[in-house]
Amino acid sequence: MNDVILKFANLGIEFKVKENSNKFLRFFQGLTKEDNHLVAPSPWPLLTAEAAFGVVVSLTAFMHNYLYSHYFLFFSLFTLILCMGTWWRDVIREATFEGQHNSKVQLGLRLGMILFIVSEIMFFFAFFWAFFSFKYFSSYQFRICLAT
Repeated sequence: MNDVILKFANLGIEFKVKENSNKFLRFFQGLTKEDNHLVAPSPWPLLTAEAAFGVVVSLTAFMHNYLYSHYFLFFSLFTLILCMGTWWRDVIREATFEGQHNSKVQLGLRLGMILFIVSEIMFFFAFFWAFFSFKYFSSYQFRICLAT
């Protein structure tokens, strides 16, 4: 069998594997058509997380009046917006130009967004339920236990 070289362009990594070695590698070679969307390795989730951490740290430093913290805040906000924009650029490129988002993938993305929104609604409902329950229906003894 011939060796096949898999290239991940955005990471600069090459793998040499046997041709038709398994289904996963055949998918990346383009020999099979899957209904599910397997994304290529991307640096944007890690860079976006680091930029968000930079925003939190710089915002904390800004609130404590550290010297030149506003420059770090603006830089980290700019980095966060830049990472988000390039990440969405890649997603849009995968969907439109590369045609990787078929109807099953689009349905999965929609259901994922709906489930995320529903989970956030349930979280805030539970948070405010606990707040109002403690505020209006808590006993005097329970408040004394929390105070001591």
